[in-house]
Amino acid sequence: MQHKCKVTVIDKKIYPELQAKYCADPNSGACPCYNVGDEFIFERYGNEDHFWHMGLNSLVKTKSADSSDTAGGKIIPHCSEAWDAVSRYVYTALQGGSIMRGWMNDERVMIACCSDGTRPVIFRIERIDYKVLYIDGLHCEKCEERIEKALRIFPEVTEVVFRKDTGFTEVFLDGSISDSSLKEAVESCGAYEVKKID
Repeated sequence: MQHKCKVTVIDKKIYPELQAKYCADPNSGACPCYNVGDEFIFERYGNEDHFWHMGLNSLVKTKSADSSDTAGGKIIPHCSEAWDAVSRYVYTALQGGSIMRGWMNDERVMIACCSDGTRPVIFRIERIDYKVLYIDGLHCEKCEERIEKALRIFPEVTEVVFRKDTGFTEVFLDGSISDSSLKEAVESCGAYEVKKID
């Protein structure tokens, strides 16, 4: 089983009375690094390792017209105030651990905010579980459709992503399913062989 971590900006707050009283710039305004709705996917598989680069290039969705000025994009890593608050949960998720057992209603999820007291950003951090299948015999979209249909008979399978750029297939799960069940489903579709499952 492999794990990714999805981080979503769910809210931004601003306390102008605190900024006026304590900040060098009393009109600092809202956090410029994030937008409500920004989504980041952290990976540590293959050639990807977003964690050790403070989430650089983990941004997958933003409302900003120019993503180059958004934290987690291709140029700017995550803000240190935010990274300090979320990194422990991101790391735990990437290792497959319980992010906040007994506190949240789903141990794979945590709500956290950055430590800027005058303009905090609130994040939803979620562990995403998946398996990586190396399948021989994939040649076209029809092959992918056939295999995805076979895998979706399992209620635990939430998404199937064929990564042509890397040569493997990601099967996202909400629950547990055996490697042998996944292998059998794929190989029952025809001339396909599952070489390896991570």
